[in-house]
Order: sequence, then C-alpha cells, then structure tokens
Amino acid sequence: MTTTRPRLSTLTAAALATTLLAACSTGNEDPAPSEAAGGDTGSSESCTIGMTQINQTAIFFTQMNEGAQEAADELGCELTIANANNDSARQASDIENFVSQGVDGIIVVAIDVNGVKPAVDAARAQGIPVVAIDAELENVDTFVGVDNLAAGAQAAEWVIEQGLADGKSYGVVDAKNSFIQNQREDSFREAIDAAGAKYTQSVNGDNVQEKAATAAQNLVTAQPNLDFVYTTGEPATVGAVAALTGTTDTVIIGWDLTKEVIAGIDSGLVHAVVQQNPKQEGVEAVREIKAILDGAEPKGFIDVPIDIVTQDNVDEYRAIFD
Repeated sequence: MTTTRPRLSTLTAAALATTLLAACSTGNEDPAPSEAAGGDTGSSESCTIGMTQINQTAIFFTQMNEGAQEAADELGCELTIANANNDSARQASDIENFVSQGVDGIIVVAIDVNGVKPAVDAARAQGIPVVAIDAELENVDTFVGVDNLAAGAQAAEWVIEQGLADGKSYGVVDAKNSFIQNQREDSFREAIDAAGAKYTQSVNGDNVQEKAATAAQNLVTAQPNLDFVYTTGEPATVGAVAALTGTTDTVIIGWDLTKEVIAGIDSGLVHAVVQQNPKQEGVEAVREIKAILDGAEPKGFIDVPIDIVTQDNVDEYRAIFD
C-alpha cells in the first residue's frame, strides 16, 4: 500500500475547450476542469481518500493513478493507493481497511463487481462516499469511465464499416475474471456476428500479460486461418502482439494502447485499438469525491469518451508512451 501526502503543485488549466478535449483525448493533456469541483481547491476540513487499484503493472492503471495523484495534490487531499494485485478478496479487504482507518472517501477500480459489493455497501453505510472507476458498481455515488457495452459495440461498428466482418472468422482473448471485459466481448460479438462474422472461440488471459500471450498463441495455433483476434484489455492486447508478431497473417483489434501495441499498429499487425483516457478518469474520480465532501450532489455518471486508434491517428498518442 503506497501512501502519498499533499505536495505544493499546481495543475495548468487546459487551453482547449472541453468539447475539443472530448473529441480527441489522448490522456497526455493537462486534466480538464471539473464542473463538480467548481474551482474549489479545498473548502472541506478533511480530505483523505483511499483508492483500491486492480494492479500496478498495467500502464492503464498507472496512468489512472497518476491522474488521481495530480488531482489530489491540486485539491489538498491525502491519497492512499492500495494494490489488489488482481485479487478480488484482497480488494474487498482493502476497502474494509479504508473504512476502519476512517478515510473521507473511497475510489474503487473493481476486479469483480460482485466480490467488492459487501465492502462497498459497508462503506456507504458508514456515510463514506464511494466513486467507481472503469467498472460500474451498484450503490456508489458516481461511476467514472466508459460505457463498456456501448464501446464494444462501437468497436464492432468500426470493424463492420471497414468490411472486416462479413464472412470473416475471429477469436477472442479475454479475461473471464473481469466484468467489464466480459461486457466488451459480449457487445462486440453480438454486433459483428449479426453482420456475418464467424466466431470460433475465446481464450482466457486472466488479465495477465504472460497468460494472455500464451492464450493468444494457443488460439492461433488451434485456429491458424483466423482473420482477426479481438482482445478485451491491455494485458490481452499486449500479450497477443507478443505472441503473433511475425508468425501469422491474423490481425488484432483490441483495447488499450502501449508502446508495444503502437509498434503493432505501425507494422500492420494491429488494425484498431479502443483507447480510453485513464489519467482523466483518475482526475475526475478524485475531483468528484472532493466535490461530494464539499456538499455537491453526486453526478452519478461521468463519461470519459473513447477514441478508436488506427494508423491514421496513432501519432497523436506516441508521446504518452515514449
């Protein structure tokens, strides 16, 4: 568990209009102002926030932590980030520990939305505001992130528009232990199957890069004529890139950029990636907790838009991963 305390730092306000940021958000911008925060940098007497994170290895999560820390510094809050290391039971225990420590607010990046529910309910019963990032939870004040069902369908629509669905065969590298990745798979498959794509099988990478690489290799070995592989999260996408580079004509359509995935886009192995803005998600979650503590009504849902990254627009994202 890593504890960080307020530092004297100032975030520069974004120069671009909010609509432009939403239309083309790379995660490398200065955090955008939050309506909920209303420019208030510290009117509550206390601001201690506990954040339980899935793991500290995926770039997606470390960027989220970075945004959360920047917002905490800006608002004068003390932020403690607990690493659940892909263990749902440990994550529930982290939430219980935050409650016993008496934090003012809790941020949850859930591994298993059902597994953490009792701990979240207990926190709410104590009057502690809870904000969820990435995976939507019941009985929280606000969810910050992407509509994963809608985004999976949006990715499928891109595939269909590119003529990559009708008559094409595909497999999936997923993470069965991730509720949101299951959502991304379900909505994607429903749309492209209706458009004439031929599903073969899904393999489970457990949200761990090495396991996902092995699963992807097993998939294309068993199904050597696949037209594409759909990957539902960063470990699956990075693992598939590692497994398939230089060995197959199968291409990848997936989620979450990294330096390795950008190299895959450059080589033509990766055709498209659904890119979120995890840094801004972290910023918005902390700002929402602070706003609630200062008396604002919870927003309920803060949408952080996605972008679909291809060879046409990947240059906008390179600096993030250099």
